[in-house]
Amino acid sequence: MIEIERKFLVTAEAFKTEAQNSYRIVQGFLNTDPERTVRIRIKGEEAFITVKGKGNNSGTSRFEWEKEITVTDAEALLPLCEKGIIEKTRYEVKSGTHTYEIDEFFGENEGLIIAEIELNNENETFSKPDWLGKEVTGDNRYYNSQLSKIPYSLW
Repeated sequence: MIEIERKFLVTAEAFKTEAQNSYRIVQGFLNTDPERTVRIRIKGEEAFITVKGKGNNSGTSRFEWEKEITVTDAEALLPLCEKGIIEKTRYEVKSGTHTYEIDEFFGENEGLIIAEIELNNENETFSKPDWLGKEVTGDNRYYNSQLSKIPYSLW
């Protein structure tokens, strides 16, 4: 239940032609405390409640627990969330033995595109496509829970 991931800015939209899959995501946060976030997410035709713990010093690893819920339940919970609903399209791109999840944000976060890659350990090597830019792992501004409170358009 420990999630190990790294985050990068995306410098070009070439990833869209490489994507094997894409879907719309709408999510809100019942709690955005840095010690624990509680997220409600509708991802395509599925929905989830997720609890994430505080990240380690590098921001690479943190506790994550997720449970599937019905879309109807998620739709009922979203209005209870803190201000700032996140809307984005997620693209999945295979790169070597890994899959990048690239989020193109809309609404108040329009213009922001972030790629995430999940790893088995913090020192694992992975290929970096040409469209991958600056690493932002550990930069709290790029956490969805923070983007819901201080959107990219206000930076």
